[in-house]
Amino acid sequence: MGIIEKIREIEAEMARTQKNKATEYHLGQLKAKIAKLRTQLLEPPKGSSGGGEGFEVTKFGHGRVALIGFPSVGKSTLLTLLTGTHSEAASYEFTTLTCIPGIINYNDTKIQLLDLPGIIEGASEGKGRGRQVIAVAKSSDIVLMVLDASKSEGHRQILTRELEAVGLRLNKRPPHIYFKKKKTGGISFNSTSALTHVDEKLCYQILHEYKIHNAEVLFREDATVDDLIDVIEGNRKYMKCIYVYNKIDVIGIDDVDRLARQPNSVVISCNLKLNLDRLLARMWEDMGLVRVYTKPQGQQPDFSEPVVLSTDRGGCTVEDFCNHIHRSLVKDVKYVLVWGTSARHYPQHCGLSHALSDEDVVQIVKKKDKEEGGRGRFKSHSTAPARISDREKKAPLKT
Repeated sequence: MGIIEKIREIEAEMARTQKNKATEYHLGQLKAKIAKLRTQLLEPPKGSSGGGEGFEVTKFGHGRVALIGFPSVGKSTLLTLLTGTHSEAASYEFTTLTCIPGIINYNDTKIQLLDLPGIIEGASEGKGRGRQVIAVAKSSDIVLMVLDASKSEGHRQILTRELEAVGLRLNKRPPHIYFKKKKTGGISFNSTSALTHVDEKLCYQILHEYKIHNAEVLFREDATVDDLIDVIEGNRKYMKCIYVYNKIDVIGIDDVDRLARQPNSVVISCNLKLNLDRLLARMWEDMGLVRVYTKPQGQQPDFSEPVVLSTDRGGCTVEDFCNHIHRSLVKDVKYVLVWGTSARHYPQHCGLSHALSDEDVVQIVKKKDKEEGGRGRFKSHSTAPARISDREKKAPLKT
């Protein structure tokens, strides 16, 4: 029996099992088995050289956005409108067969937009090049899920389920669970809050399913069984997702208003070019990019090309800013002067741990090198003992 057949058999058993207090331990074990099998499904086959079938493009710019959706929902048209890169669009499905990149120039930054082939139900099992598409989406900073506003709401649930099956968690934060394997000592189970979904016995059974018999587990919140399995697996990626409803020109205004009021949703029309500026603004807001401008000493700030930082790519502190310019710059920094919304007054003397905000201006003041030989007639730096170096004179001045 293959891995996919085992997963379907366990899912069928979970579907016919009643959910109550007596069966929660059994359901927890079945969820752990499914998570293990799906992890094996994503691993490359044994004996392979490593480079499997797929497509990937080189990372470029200050951020990467992936377009994911069913075939013929308007992904290629949206890429052409936002970037100017031509992506073939037609009235039949699966027009795009590979990954097509484009660049969005927005707010003095370059954002890479990827047009991926449409995925179908069962993509997590490899149908329709689904694994390759999802692998590229994992390397992105944010996901744009393009949906057809005239179709049923089930498409969004299907896509979310396919992405979660391969370890992508959309619009979620990592659970506050501390987990660490140990060599000896058994399993230590503690919690700092009341638990309503998991108890000590269920945690032991899930860990034994993974053949973990020595570990330390600490719950800092009321987490679920799925959260515990995600922490044990350790390969989950938590990403922000914007649900983009295209083709709003073919539905009524009441339906448009209902879709626009849903969380993390933007309604657009590629045909009439409606609300594209709001989509770009929301994309910029969720990516959390921070533009920092440099100011040389005694000169005006350089507003031509900013240094772009982000929390997901390194951080937004002064130290991260210095490392972005050059790795050795941190050692020579004496202090920095900051103008902008992160400063309390202008300019503010800041250290390396100061968090920068968007459109801040930074001037770096470096340490001065000590002068060789000192000042005056007597040397201040000498390799001789102190009693001799104090009386050591320089050579007489030439006249």
